[in-house]
Amino acid sequence: MTRPEDVTVEGLDGAAAGEAEGDFALVYAEAFAEPPYRETEDDVVAAFRRFRSQARERTFRAALARTADGTPVGMAYGWVLGPRTGWWDSLTGPVSDEMRREDGHRTFGLLELAVRPVWRGNGIARRLHETLLGPLDAERVLLDVHPASEAARAAYRSWGYRKVGEAIPWDGAALHDVLVLDLGRAPTRDGGPRSQDLSGRSRNSTRVDASPGRDGLGLWLTSLVEQVCGVRACGS
Repeated sequence: MTRPEDVTVEGLDGAAAGEAEGDFALVYAEAFAEPPYRETEDDVVAAFRRFRSQARERTFRAALARTADGTPVGMAYGWVLGPRTGWWDSLTGPVSDEMRREDGHRTFGLLELAVRPVWRGNGIARRLHETLLGPLDAERVLLDVHPASEAARAAYRSWGYRKVGEAIPWDGAALHDVLVLDLGRAPTRDGGPRSQDLSGRSRNSTRVDASPGRDGLGLWLTSLVEQVCGVRACGS
């Protein structure tokens, strides 16, 4: 088996992610077949019908982890929320107007983050997360996390996320926690990733051993979340 340190993580724009759709689908299908998700083959087909549309969005951003021989082992993707996003409308309780304000530049929505079971516990989820967010100019990151993903919620907290509410993100879904990570950045007006980081090997492809601005629990929590669940951010 390839050593974890030989796994590379690269950041991709929508076009490059579309070309690698099969790799994303392989990781997705394997990670989300497990509890609490239990996604079927039909669910995967539907998810990647959405993926093709999502990848065409100008602000779409993805990260893909592969071994030296090109085998995909983890993935993450999302996009910058538009001014008319319905994400905040799925919350079950009120939030301030300032919290829910979107302008097409402010917030990156993290849709999915997953690592294949055999590769969990090696810090790959954390590397995917940092590669995905590193080049962004958004002020914050928004995600929904499954209520049964206790380890995932602990990991996100260690990375700096805070809970701002609860939501039912799609019809029939369980109640999810809504988490926000403040990046402390002023967005550029194009709302997308910095151009030099859109493709090729990520500058964050080296191993990270501690969470930013935290007490060193990040790697341990990353390992725990990867062992317990697929590290799913959002189900839609």
